[in-house]
Amino acid sequence: MKKIHLLLLAFLSVALQAQVNRFYYDYKYISDSTNKADVKSDVMFLDIDKNGSKYYSREKFASDSATKADIAKQMKGGFGGSINIKKNIKPGTISSTVTKKYPDYSVSFSENIGNTSYKMPEDQKPEWKILPEKQKIGEYNTQKATTSYGGRSWVAWFSTDIPFQDGPYKFYGLPGLIVKIEDTTGSHIMTLIGNKKTEAASQEDLQIPGLTTIGLGGKEIEISKKQFKKAWKDYLTDPTKDMKQTMSTLPAGAVVQMKNQDGKSIDMNEMYRNIEKRAKEDQLKNNNKIEPDLFK
Repeated sequence: MKKIHLLLLAFLSVALQAQVNRFYYDYKYISDSTNKADVKSDVMFLDIDKNGSKYYSREKFASDSATKADIAKQMKGGFGGSINIKKNIKPGTISSTVTKKYPDYSVSFSENIGNTSYKMPEDQKPEWKILPEKQKIGEYNTQKATTSYGGRSWVAWFSTDIPFQDGPYKFYGLPGLIVKIEDTTGSHIMTLIGNKKTEAASQEDLQIPGLTTIGLGGKEIEISKKQFKKAWKDYLTDPTKDMKQTMSTLPAGAVVQMKNQDGKSIDMNEMYRNIEKRAKEDQLKNNNKIEPDLFK
């Protein structure tokens, strides 16, 4: 009987350690500054456990899961055969993820440029000014704080009712969880809409939000913020650069079959033209980044 009790206690200990506090944020944003009536929305997860937190898109997580499963099936036979890269998989809206490690709150940030994902350490810390103004947001009593971060001025509302000095995106350091934060132009607004305890994701699942490259199973590239800015400028000059480099490293004999959204085969030159066209269209429609300083 004693052995059973010990096993039960061990099981409960593991189960408790595996649980995370998941906070749901409604992220509303205007991606095109010339069309402020077009307000987009995404549900973001902020998963918090004793070691830190991870902030990422629910839709991105789901779509990357489907993409990763599809890639795994295609790659099962190895590089020796034909690799059919599907181009009609609808991605999640927000590709970036933010990871914070406790207790020092070291922050790393992952962001896609084209089809390549980069991970970089964050060297800027939010410097807050806490103000006396208070208000009720949902069921939480909150207090106002302001900061300048990433090229924007922000207004946050935090609650000491929730004992986490954390918040959405790269924001942290207030004496309670950030319940709502928005920039002063109203372009980016993150509002807490719910929370629950859930089981910790597996190590494989934790990597899903950073799934990258052109569907060939690559990983994030770790770089500095300065290198990221250069990669962004290079992408603006030639959006096909990374794909061309990846194609040049494929083993001899590998056959790459590209298909458009209608399922028809296209050659590499047509694919590159399509990439350039989409990149230009994307830049016109996504000119209002949450952190404009990062894309200068």
